[in-house]
Amino acid sequence: MPISRIAVGSPAEASHPDALKAGLAEFISTLIFVFAGQGSGMAFNKLTDDGSTTPAGLVAAAIAHAFALFVAVSVGANISGGHVNPAVTFGAFIGGHITLARSILYWIAQLLGSVVACLLLKFSTGGLTTSAFGLSSGVSEWNAVVFEIVMTFGLVYTVYATAIDPKKGSIGTIAPIAIGFIVGANILAGGAFDGASMNPAVAFGPAVVSWTWTSHWVYWLGPFAGAAIAAVIYEVIFIGVHTHEQLPSTADY
Repeated sequence: MPISRIAVGSPAEASHPDALKAGLAEFISTLIFVFAGQGSGMAFNKLTDDGSTTPAGLVAAAIAHAFALFVAVSVGANISGGHVNPAVTFGAFIGGHITLARSILYWIAQLLGSVVACLLLKFSTGGLTTSAFGLSSGVSEWNAVVFEIVMTFGLVYTVYATAIDPKKGSIGTIAPIAIGFIVGANILAGGAFDGASMNPAVAFGPAVVSWTWTSHWVYWLGPFAGAAIAAVIYEVIFIGVHTHEQLPSTADY
């Protein structure tokens, strides 16, 4: 069972030079991703007079996030594993592929990267609003939690299948593309309902900068629950204790 491989680690691990480099890589990758993704929505609003909620705006957001995540994962892959998402880090932790100490370091770096990206956007656009994630009319908080669970399950399951699974073979080379594609597809599926975060850091930065916290807990509970379910299912059924090969402390992508 993956639970048997969960490791806490030590405070000294989080201050190790390699861990600090990995944390910096997560900060930069998350900054790149959030700046491009959040910025695309702000740009679309400016060009179309607040048209980001139109079908065209949804497609634009999906494409921008898919491309940006492909790049963010790729540039961080050889340093930190390119998680770019606290939920992905949590899924890797549940499967025993990263310690709690390093996970906390990654979470801090990812959240800071998102906040800095939104601050840079607000400054460089002359004070335009970095809109916080919110629920559409008729969508309850628990509806949104289910959306986030299912979408994040798909994302973390994809990460496991293309990046973490020791049997992935040559498919591991396209992991960043597959991860970007599933996020883009999920935005098309859920973007009109709750914004399709799948990533607590992506929701955290705009919430801090705009100081809007309505239903913010949805974007933590849903992604973390979906990541945990995906990690347990993939580890138990498809990797298994007898076929698993011990991986480094970060996801290998």
